[in-house]
Parts: sequence; C-alpha cells; structure tokens
Amino acid sequence: MLFQVGGQGSHPTFFEMSAAQQLPSSLRAALTYSIGVLALRRPFLHKVLDYEDEFFAALTLVLETHSLRTTDASFAETLYGLRRRAVNIQVKKDDLHMEAGNRIQHSGLRKRQKLLSVVFLVVLPYFKSKLHAIYNKEREAALQASLWGNVNERFDEIDNLGDPSSSFASSSGVDTDLSVRTRFRKRMHKIIATCYPWLHAGTEGLAFAYQLLYLLDATGFYSPGLHALGLQVCRATGQELMDTSSRISRIRSNERDRLRGPPWLKAVQGALLTCAYAVLDYAQTGLIAAVFGFKMMEWWYQSAEERMSAPTVYPPPPPPPPPKVAKEGIPLPPDRTLCPLCSQKRANPSAVTVSGFVFCYACIFKYVSQYNRCPVTLVPANVDQIRRLFHDL
Repeated sequence: MLFQVGGQGSHPTFFEMSAAQQLPSSLRAALTYSIGVLALRRPFLHKVLDYEDEFFAALTLVLETHSLRTTDASFAETLYGLRRRAVNIQVKKDDLHMEAGNRIQHSGLRKRQKLLSVVFLVVLPYFKSKLHAIYNKEREAALQASLWGNVNERFDEIDNLGDPSSSFASSSGVDTDLSVRTRFRKRMHKIIATCYPWLHAGTEGLAFAYQLLYLLDATGFYSPGLHALGLQVCRATGQELMDTSSRISRIRSNERDRLRGPPWLKAVQGALLTCAYAVLDYAQTGLIAAVFGFKMMEWWYQSAEERMSAPTVYPPPPPPPPPKVAKEGIPLPPDRTLCPLCSQKRANPSAVTVSGFVFCYACIFKYVSQYNRCPVTLVPANVDQIRRLFHDL
C-alpha cells in the first residue's frame, strides 16, 4: 500500500515529510480510541490503557524494526514511498567548485544506522512521553498545593499524631529505605518538572528550525535526529518499489534457511515464522486502515460537532407574574416611592427577596424580625432575605 504524493525528483516535499512525521501520533490516537471503545464491553482492556506508553512503544518497536529491515525506512515513510539513505560527502581538490549537491552520495543503511534509527523512532519518544507525564503530574500537584496546601503532608502528620507507635515503626530499617527512595524519587520528579519545559522548548525549537530550513531548501535533513544519524530521506525509485516484495520474500527465506535442529523442529519453527509474518502483515494493513478510518471519522464528525457546539440564541423568557397582595396584608400606597409600612418616602430602600416589594430598611428589618414574613404578601421571610437597594427608582 505505497503511494507517491507528487513533486519532482528524489527529494521529498515538505508536506510528505510532515505527513510521515504525524502518522505515528494519528496511529496512537486511533488505537487509543478503539481500545477505549472496546474496553466498555471488555473491562480487561483497561489494563492496556493503563500502560498505554509501554504498549504503543512495543508495537512501534516491532513495526519499525521490521520496516527498517525490509525497506530501509520507517513504517510511516514506507507508506509514502520514502527511503532512508546514508549521506556520504566526498570533497576532492579538483571538485572544489562543484555544487554541494553533486558531492553528496547516497548509500544503503548499515546495521548500526538501523539500530540508532530504532532508538530515535521508539526509545526517545517513549522517554519523552514519560517525562511529559511526570511534568504534568508535578504541575497539577504544585497547583493543588498552591490552592489547598500539601494535603499528603497534612495527612501524614495527622496519622503520626494519632498513632504513637508510628514513630517506632518509622525508625526501622525498611521504612528508612522506603523514605529515602521516596525522597529521592520526589526530588528527581521536581528536577524533571523544572528542567523539562526548557528541554522541550529546546528540542521543539531545534526541530522547527530544521523544518523551516528544509522548507526553504537550505538543508537536506528534515530533523536533527536524521542529521545526527547522517541520513536523508529520499523518494524510492519505481524499481525499488517493485523489488520490495521480492526483497521481503528473500529475507524471510534466508531466515527459514538458518533454522537448526531435527526436521520436525524445523517444521514447527517454520510454521511459527509463517504465522508471525502473516500476523505482522495483517497488523500493518489493519493499522493503516485504522489510521485512515480515524481520520475519516474525525473529518466526518467535525462539522457536526461545530454545529452542536455553536451557541444557540433563544428569545428572552417572559417576566414572572407580579406577586399577589394578601387580603390580610398591608395595602400598597398609590405612590410607588412611599414605604408601605410608614407611608413616608423610603429611606435606605430595601427589598424582600421572597416578594420583591421595597420598604425602608429600618421598617422592614423591624417588621421581619418580629413577624418573620413579608408585610404585603405574608410569605415567610427572615432578615437574611433583605437586600439593600442603592438606586431608588
């Protein structure tokens, strides 16, 4: 399932390299979503989500190792018809005036370069993910401590005060070792939380600089990792794409020829190898389908989500009906500026929240304190439901 993305020559475009770089993150999102949906019916799959970093690192380790052995490219680069090539720069005295591009020769990958490629593709992203998780955890703990204080330390102090024997237990050797390891782990986490933002900013800035230079054709290396390995990514030729299947078959037949032991053992090992290769091929096809299916669903539901998240403008609700005056209550004066209790112009107007009628503050406070009700509607009220009004209309 290999395809080209346009462009001329063996030099890939920026968009090809960007798409190949973003494919692993899309694959991880698709797998996480799929496993999360399946975990609703199969709860044991939650263990896979608990160890998401390790699970994805093991999966990518298998895919990248197999892809580098068979095609000299990463799993994502193979899908876009790209290949990794070692860069050999040869400078001769009579070629000093030649262009730099003519003095760069490409060759196949050595075993050491394939191993280091696996490290850059699998190991370093795994450690970066773990460091990012530690940083987020320490950041949340610091935010919680700034708002509520260190809850764990307060609980530890309460436990020590409530249990007199805890001081003797904490003095034992096992607890001392645990406390030392706990303090060391907390100290390392704090160091990571302090240094990780600078490390992340430095790596991202360096990667952005390389991508910008690659976009401007100022360098042939898309990332600092490829530059450190001395590798450039090139488009595979038509012959290489056609020879991929034959190369994979040749590698697998050589592995079967290396089997040692009795005939029955060799037959069993060969059958196991055949099953493993079949599972790997189906897994690659399934992962490709999962990525494209996830992207299709993301595009399909994006417009619907935007419509659902858009604010809906509703007409304002009608005002509530005015409160009814009780037959045994105090009648309202014809002039709205007068207090119903003292029949004078209101001083320090205040309203009773249960009815909304306005009185003088002194009048209504005294009445409510004595009768615990509104004087007009006779609805139960207390002094806490009196509100001062600072604009008498």
